[in-house]
Amino acid sequence: MSCFVVATAGHVDHGKTTLIGALTGIDTDRWAEEKERGLTIDLGFAWTELDGDTVSFVDVPGHERFLGNMLAGLGPAPIVLFVVAADEGFQQQSADHRDAAAALGIDRGIIVITKTDRAPEMVDAVIEQTRAQLRGTGLEGAPAVAVSARTGDGIQVLRTQMHRVLRESITASPAAGAAGHRTRLWIDRSFAISGAGTVITGTLGAGTLRTGMRAEIITRAGTLSADVRGLQSRERSVERLEPVNRAAVNLRGVGTDAIHRGDVLITPGAFHLTDTVDVRSTTAGDLTELPGDVTVHIGSAALQAHVRPFDAAHARITMPRELPLIVGDRMVLRGSGQRAVLGGVRVMDVDPPELDRRGAGRRRAAELAALPERGSALVEVERRGAMRTEQLERFGLEVPGADPSAPSLEDLGLVADGGFLIARDRLDRWAAELRTAIDEELKRDPLGGGLPRGAALTALQLPDASLLPLVVRTAGVDAADGRFTLPGAAPSLGAAEASVAELERRLRAEPFAAPEAFDLDDLRLGPKELAAAQKQGRLLRIADGIVLLPTAPALAMRELAQLDQPFTASEARRALGTTRRVLIPLLEHLDGRGWTRRVDANRRTIVR
Repeated sequence: MSCFVVATAGHVDHGKTTLIGALTGIDTDRWAEEKERGLTIDLGFAWTELDGDTVSFVDVPGHERFLGNMLAGLGPAPIVLFVVAADEGFQQQSADHRDAAAALGIDRGIIVITKTDRAPEMVDAVIEQTRAQLRGTGLEGAPAVAVSARTGDGIQVLRTQMHRVLRESITASPAAGAAGHRTRLWIDRSFAISGAGTVITGTLGAGTLRTGMRAEIITRAGTLSADVRGLQSRERSVERLEPVNRAAVNLRGVGTDAIHRGDVLITPGAFHLTDTVDVRSTTAGDLTELPGDVTVHIGSAALQAHVRPFDAAHARITMPRELPLIVGDRMVLRGSGQRAVLGGVRVMDVDPPELDRRGAGRRRAAELAALPERGSALVEVERRGAMRTEQLERFGLEVPGADPSAPSLEDLGLVADGGFLIARDRLDRWAAELRTAIDEELKRDPLGGGLPRGAALTALQLPDASLLPLVVRTAGVDAADGRFTLPGAAPSLGAAEASVAELERRLRAEPFAAPEAFDLDDLRLGPKELAAAQKQGRLLRIADGIVLLPTAPALAMRELAQLDQPFTASEARRALGTTRRVLIPLLEHLDGRGWTRRVDANRRTIVR
């Protein structure tokens, strides 16, 4: 059994609510005012079984004053019953609802000519008129059915036709409404039930809901966390819901007053939140002719937004709050203070670049014009140099390399590493820049031991520091002690070379005559120069201010081995011909290596 959600559309008083009642036996007018006035004001909901399938209906108001409510119901629904009364024909709000459905990209539905009992002679003409009005939209080829909800004529034919259209929708879009780990539910109602707490409702178009799951609610005041306490669909409790379904979700951890129509329930961390998107016109015509401020309808939300056109087909929309949007989402635009639909746009980029230079808008228009309808992960990676695959998924983009029949990552010029996709040419550029930065650092400071990691990150400006090891491998440079050097680079002490050579000459003549502090000052050998010389294996610092050659410990052992064991410090000093200032650190150094050991407070022995 499959589940479907179908919305109504059409002019006020053309019989949408009565039609749903005839199909389901449910009156979707919930408010006393609606029943008193005979006018649908807000969204209504009903359901029925249809040849083994479950169909949920969202009944929308037709009056122009409630176009915002109509869009909140139509937005998340993939299929529409477009209703036109036989006795009135296509009317003004019929056109508004047509434009709204076209802006949302709805291309599945049925034309339903109602009230045939009032004007049976007009049915064929109204069908022809309606088809002419729908020409150029996704519904132009929709089947047409004539019914009378009052007499029941045509209702069974409509049910049969609905079954066919619903089945065709599965075949045409097998991936649409897929279950999975990324759930997004646009909320159209929030209310409290005594003993249960907060309940929200909406049309589940993608993802999976299950009891006990953790969820985030993106509200106008910020992001809230909640647990799904219970689920209902068509007034039946369930443990799990998959798309496409109407869902009532009982939440734990949030109050009813904190959630409103237009808020969104999502899987935590599964979507990119954005208040700025770049869009392409689908039915909005020339975007340069739009007013600067518009009302944007997306899902069940309606927000005041600013439009910055780039060219006739592309623009940037800035909204007052962040929403979990993905590439490919449809938006309906209305003029602020106007009831008519201006048209629709498709989201092309949910994380657009800043425009901070002259001509940036013109260049951005060219970039957007080159994008395919569903966006391009390759373009996004190339723009940034590298992106995490999970970020591409949050953007709603297909991750390259997942489809074995598609071009390989190598063919696309991409490299995969540690959950990232990296543009090959950018990786090569970073590697070249790293080698250059190392070379410049060694010239600037030959005693520094190479380019520090922090300096490398500053020089490269990588999108993520965790990419540095890959750049290092690609550059083929050496890494040690948090610094990077060029392989095979001859070590240099720069200006200190001559002084170190002089100190080496003196120590070769007198191996244990460590220079005094003033000797080192005269030679201009400070801690930095001595550390560099020791790193190159030229000198050995056995203690603060005590510098010998690296061969000194072995030479000392040769002399100490000739003494009677154990030996005293005085005996060792005389054997080595040195001072106590040098001897004690040298003996402690030998102890540390395990070459000598203390016998008592005054004597040591060689470890054999």
